[in-house]
Amino acid sequence: MPQPTDQDDPINQATDLARDIAPDLDVVLITHYPDAETLDTFRPGDTDLRTTLAVNRAVAREMLDAGVEILVQRADRAAFRRWLADRDDTPEHRRAWIDRTRLLRGSAALEVLGLKGSNTPRPETFGKAPGPIADRLLDAFVEEDSGEFDGLVQDLLAAGRTDVLDLAGRKLREREGDEAGDELNWVLLVAAEGAPIGPSGWAELVALAVALPAGDLPDGEALGQSLIASGALADSEELRLLPGWRSPDALDELSFGAVRRVLLDLVDGKPPRDLPPGDTDELARRGFGVLLGLRIDWAIPIWEEIAAAGGLPDDADEDAAETPEEKRRAAQFDRWRGRVFKESQGCVPLAVVAFSQVANEIADFLAEAGEQMGGLDEIRDFVAACRREAGGDEVVCHLQIEPDALELSVYTEGGRWLDSLTVPAGRLPLPAEEMPALISPFVRLVQDRPGG
Repeated sequence: MPQPTDQDDPINQATDLARDIAPDLDVVLITHYPDAETLDTFRPGDTDLRTTLAVNRAVAREMLDAGVEILVQRADRAAFRRWLADRDDTPEHRRAWIDRTRLLRGSAALEVLGLKGSNTPRPETFGKAPGPIADRLLDAFVEEDSGEFDGLVQDLLAAGRTDVLDLAGRKLREREGDEAGDELNWVLLVAAEGAPIGPSGWAELVALAVALPAGDLPDGEALGQSLIASGALADSEELRLLPGWRSPDALDELSFGAVRRVLLDLVDGKPPRDLPPGDTDELARRGFGVLLGLRIDWAIPIWEEIAAAGGLPDDADEDAAETPEEKRRAAQFDRWRGRVFKESQGCVPLAVVAFSQVANEIADFLAEAGEQMGGLDEIRDFVAACRREAGGDEVVCHLQIEPDALELSVYTEGGRWLDSLTVPAGRLPLPAEEMPALISPFVRLVQDRPGG
């Protein structure tokens, strides 16, 4: 049996690896190098352009045979150097470059690689009669065949066949009652809010719920832009928030079909036709406003990263401890939220969540905020009691910030100690070091203990 030549060997290796991992991928990104100089810029010391292009073609063929969509980017030396200037020059960062503005797909992507045809998945076609398709969908739902069910739902949503989905919901209610019908409706809503569309191959509808202060509404557009600039988002996450405030109740009325249409409009850069207008009175009554937006996931599997690792990364362990990067982003988000709270006189942004999770996010916040705001009320009551004990003398407060608590000591202005209070961090609406901004409006704070 003839042995492969040195030049054939990397091609065979890449082909075997692509064949092994293709069943676990929906999309993959391949970088095309127009010349040896560009290849050397991206991969210093590698100028074997002929082998690199052959590897790309071989990988693309294997992926296409397995039904994986191929995205292609042309390596651009100038764009790459600008991107790398803000990062450490490591092989990992070099392989992670994505030209977000000019990704190619379909026949245009294959043409760059030197292949013919199209790699755009062909959507399933459906007959006009909705009944048989609805029965097929329910069979997959009841049998808990998530693979068939999820794929069929996405195909129906892509084809605009909400008539089939509505019929399936009615049939399930007739057979098994409202609880089963509500469960299916919820599953369809979750499926409608995200889809394999957009410039990266995946986009989803998300929302930022905000507990609003009494009085004038904050500028929603400015708030959204400040979040994007805060450093709290992952590098692979692109967030585009609409400027107008929406009522949680109004959004809750949207059907899964309307949610999918809103998603499609946002991906196309159009004003969403199905979104209700903002209702200022409703926002004031509920105390919450929602900024709706689009999240584009740029965590695309990159062939060069896969090849360097010898395969796909292991699935993330949901119970694993936070990574340093996750901790950094969480700290940035907390700092941003604290700034918003102080600058807007009490506005509290919640987390950015999937559209379907808005109601749950608000409910969780109210449950947690009840205890935290109770801590602030406790401080107010404590200061009021000290004033009564002071008998008309002016009172001042000295704060001691502990790792897990805030200690308050109240004195008369003349130096007489009145009382002390320690409030655990879990009962504070802000980190202890940021609490002076909330306490200073109702009692004068002093740096040193009076008479000390």
